Amino acid sequence: MKNKKKRKREYLGVFFLIILILVLSLLAMFVMRNNHIEKNKVGKYFNTLEIQENTNKIDIAEISSKYIALYELDSWNEIYKENSSKKMYPASLTKMITAIILIEESEDLNEEVELDGEMFERLYKEGASMAGFLPGEIVTKRDLLYGILLPSGAECCVGLAEYIAGSERAFVEIMNQKAEMIGMKNTHFENSMGLNSYNHYSTVEDMALLLKYALQYETFEEAFTAKTYYVQPTNMHVEGMTLYSRLFNDLSDPSLANGKILGGKTGYTEEAGLCLASLAEVNGKKYILVTAGAEGNHETRPYHIEDAQRIYNSI
Repeated sequence: MKNKKKRKREYLGVFFLIILILVLSLLAMFVMRNNHIEKNKVGKYFNTLEIQENTNKIDIAEISSKYIALYELDSWNEIYKENSSKKMYPASLTKMITAIILIEESEDLNEEVELDGEMFERLYKEGASMAGFLPGEIVTKRDLLYGILLPSGAECCVGLAEYIAGSERAFVEIMNQKAEMIGMKNTHFENSMGLNSYNHYSTVEDMALLLKYALQYETFEEAFTAKTYYVQPTNMHVEGMTLYSRLFNDLSDPSLANGKILGGKTGYTEEAGLCLASLAEVNGKKYILVTAGAEGNHETRPYHIEDAQRIYNSI
């Protein structure tokens, strides 16, 4: 009788052991299956991120500009760069700092300035871009500001420089002091308008920093994003005249896939290539893009503007 009870207990023990083994085996299988599912989910998630990241990459083979710096304005996150810290010739992008000094040194932009006739002959010989003002014309500082940023007028730059500092050479010293204050570590200016000179250089990241600084001034942003500006009648233009943005002359539709180009400053010399400093809004955020060294000239397709469209559309 005792042996029967003992065997019964042994059978029950074996039975419960088998049940326990089965339960543990099923539990292990369940855990392994869930881990496999989670791994697949994580793998799919990272694959999606990779696809999205690749979609946003810029195909550099389609870009003509040799120097590129793209920043998100508010956070100042660097979105894309290509030779951004290498020295380049800034051409008329130089005129942005001339415009800043005009704003900072002026209490009243309606103050009048007479453009000295002697500078015009030199500017004509140098082939500098002109806004259309004439020797001896009396204009306001506001006219000069828009003449600098829209049609890229060299007579506006030199006229302003001589008015503020007494000479362009003295004004250039102010420009270099301002560049140092802004933090433009790889920049040096030799003239107020961007004519090519071996010792007149910058980088696209320095120019982006300059534009960021300039945009703190509402007056600058208004001019930088304007398509046209009307000059009131003067002693030389009795009916007044209209100034046109060089950027928007070549950009009839500023729309982007998810935003639009708001404004910009173009530049060109044979040594610098086509250059552009621009501001755009994409998906509700503002971006600064500076490019330089694009092929072409004023007579060709606007490769610098086409580059900007491609880069902004990649965001």
